[in-house]
Amino acid sequence: MEVTGLSAPTVNIFISSSLNSFRSQKRYSRSLTIAEFKCKLQLVVGSPASCMELELYGPDDKFYSKLDQEDALLGSYPVDDGCRIHVIDHSGARLGEYEDMSKVEKYEISQEAYDQRQNSVRSFLKRNKLGRYSEEERAQQEAESSQRLTEEEAQASAIPVGSRCEVQAPGQPPRRGTVMYVGLTDFKPGYWIGVRYDEPLGKNDGSVNGKRYFECQAKYGAFVKPSVVTVGDFPEEDYGLDEM
Repeated sequence: MEVTGLSAPTVNIFISSSLNSFRSQKRYSRSLTIAEFKCKLQLVVGSPASCMELELYGPDDKFYSKLDQEDALLGSYPVDDGCRIHVIDHSGARLGEYEDMSKVEKYEISQEAYDQRQNSVRSFLKRNKLGRYSEEERAQQEAESSQRLTEEEAQASAIPVGSRCEVQAPGQPPRRGTVMYVGLTDFKPGYWIGVRYDEPLGKNDGSVNGKRYFECQAKYGAFVKPSVVTVGDFPEEDYGLDEM
């Protein structure tokens, strides 16, 4: 058979192998040497380049020749579009060995270690509260809100209307007054304690947003959380604010 050169820069061929049952269609440059061509075929068929024997078949699957000159160019052989190059493996591997994924060692990571990663898909979904994490976040918030409401209800039940009390809000001095209202409100969620202060230290007259919860003078009323209210024998104190 006469070996001739072809001028087309690339050729579209089929690749088959003695190690697998499928064919791949690839495009290669005719300027590759057979040695370079074998290196590229490693990624296609899995055989080591040093263990390859190459056979060329025509588009009609007729055997043409062996590609056995390592320094020869691929284009120096009668390789044309539609031809097939068959790779015979001499490494000792068996047919289908590179197709059985069950034999491939897989990298595994524990759930705890994966949760610590900041660049994972799971971390992205959690940060942006997407997918199932949006539902988990909502469920967690609802559970926390329900728990707070239960705790506030228990605290509020120990504060009778009409009791003397002292209010110790964070960052503020103690204020004494009388408990006028205990329960839920329309202006904010949760349980609230309506207090009529002894002096004009409050914010309202017992009403908020047009709804009245108890009666008192303007600036004597306030609503506070049960956690800052202490019920006891607190005598009324005169700060002299009414005279100002």
